[in-house]
Amino acid sequence: YPDTAELFVKEKQKYVSRGGLKIEGAHKQFGFDLDGAICLDIGSSTGGFTDFMLQHGATKVYAVDCGTNQLHYRLRSDPRVVVMENTNARYLTEEDLPEKADFCSIDTSFISLKLILPPLKQLIKPGGRIVSLIKPQFEAGKDQVGKGGVVRDPAIREEVVEKIKQFGTRELGFKWLELCTSPITGPAGNVEFLAYWEV
Repeated sequence: YPDTAELFVKEKQKYVSRGGLKIEGAHKQFGFDLDGAICLDIGSSTGGFTDFMLQHGATKVYAVDCGTNQLHYRLRSDPRVVVMENTNARYLTEEDLPEKADFCSIDTSFISLKLILPPLKQLIKPGGRIVSLIKPQFEAGKDQVGKGGVVRDPAIREEVVEKIKQFGTRELGFKWLELCTSPITGPAGNVEFLAYWEV
């Protein structure tokens, strides 16, 4: 390289995965407090959300995922993290958690939130908060999802969000607090949303 070549130092990643940036965006928008919180991370995967929670004061995080060996080693070996692999969140019961959570995040794929949200009534303290990622590509009808699994029509995305909102408030009695667009798009550029609820 020539002596005049410009060098750039790559910024250190804040979280173990880019998922952390999604919940960071929700935190900036909604302003929830995780200090001393017992948290539930549904669809933990590599652990971006779990990492964010720990960095923002959570005392314990139950990391739930139907996969195996996905959670980053640093989190897997953290005593504040309870690893719950091979666990399908739609079948979670009070027996699975020794305590109720103050806060829950949901970032799941290939399943509707209508199947994930119901068990949370028993798993989260009254007044507890939920941040759920709404992914139109997994909520819309097959005829509404375009080529490559992308929902391009804003009207369909809006319809999906409204259906989830109505389900959570009417069927489950959750309080819908706020909504924002995820700072990161999903695979293939899908626009995704972060919904903020109170149990």
